[in-house]
Amino acid sequence: MVERTDEQHNAKMKKKQAAHEKIMENKTVEKGLLIVHTGKGKGKTTAALGMVVRAIGHGKKVGVVQFVKGAMTTGEKAVFDAFPDNVEFKPMGEGFTWNTQDRSRDIAVAREAWDEVRRMIADPAYDMVLADELNIVLRYDYLPLDEVLEAVTARAPMKHVVITGRNAPDALIEAADLVTEMTQVKHPFRQGVKAQAGIEF
Repeated sequence: MVERTDEQHNAKMKKKQAAHEKIMENKTVEKGLLIVHTGKGKGKTTAALGMVVRAIGHGKKVGVVQFVKGAMTTGEKAVFDAFPDNVEFKPMGEGFTWNTQDRSRDIAVAREAWDEVRRMIADPAYDMVLADELNIVLRYDYLPLDEVLEAVTARAPMKHVVITGRNAPDALIEAADLVTEMTQVKHPFRQGVKAQAGIEF
């Protein structure tokens, strides 16, 4: 590693600061974003819930609907229940499809959850709507992708919509403003470590 004097470091940081300020000059647009968290790695829901916490900190109103999930008690529910004026938190799933083993019921439950998401998107009281694990039900064709795309693209100009889950459809990725793909590098599950409170739920 090359050692730098304080003077050299300061000169380099001044150049970086000037470059950053130039980049920021034309970043003036403020708009509601369609955000997608996808990929095989852990952290999709965790990152989305972090945005919900940030929104709460700014006094925003957030609607959270969880597809698939809902069969277990989570730490986030306990936290969000403490902010009833800022968060409507609705875990509406009945568990993973390999546990429910009832496709017709899974489709009906997905429809109920999606109707709640659509209601929240249409309601001007909500600044942000999180549709957690929506990508899973889209992957299994429990909901029409065209219907989802129509609702999220017709949202109010300043409304943020966050969608999580593996295997995000290409058309949703194309429509999104921000897409993050979580890549799994290492996971304790492969070493026999089970899901733990405060980490996975």
